[in-house]
Amino acid sequence: MLTVVAKALHVLGAVLFLGAGLMTAWYKVRADRSGDLRVVAWCQREIVRADWLFTLPSALLLPATGALLVRGYRLPWSTDWVLAGLAGYVAAGALWLPAVWLQLRMRALADAALRDGTALPPAFHRLNRVWLALGAPAFLIAAATVWFMVAKRVG
Repeated sequence: MLTVVAKALHVLGAVLFLGAGLMTAWYKVRADRSGDLRVVAWCQREIVRADWLFTLPSALLLPATGALLVRGYRLPWSTDWVLAGLAGYVAAGALWLPAVWLQLRMRALADAALRDGTALPPAFHRLNRVWLALGAPAFLIAAATVWFMVAKRVG
């Protein structure tokens, strides 16, 4: 029974992680394209909130439930798809963590511009390009990791 619960929570964690990432990118791009500083600043605040509410909990849930599943199914940690899953998790996290810092910085810049009645500074746009450059591969790696877990094979 514990294995079934762990598997359900693991799937839920993957859905939340991918869903939060995709929706964050969608709404951020849409807000930025609106050209409305109020929308951009609001969206930046909501992106940070969504990371705290959805992305972080799912990112913590995935390795915990994954470890329970490896133990419950008595799999060796050297199983190729388990290793691929771990590698994907680490790689996506290595890209996501700096993106979180960028989101915090962009939120501060957008809020300051809104408060001061100025345009978004060039730094915001530079950070945004880096955020997108980190986010796209992080999402693709996370999606590929889900594939490894479902297909239970690499390649």
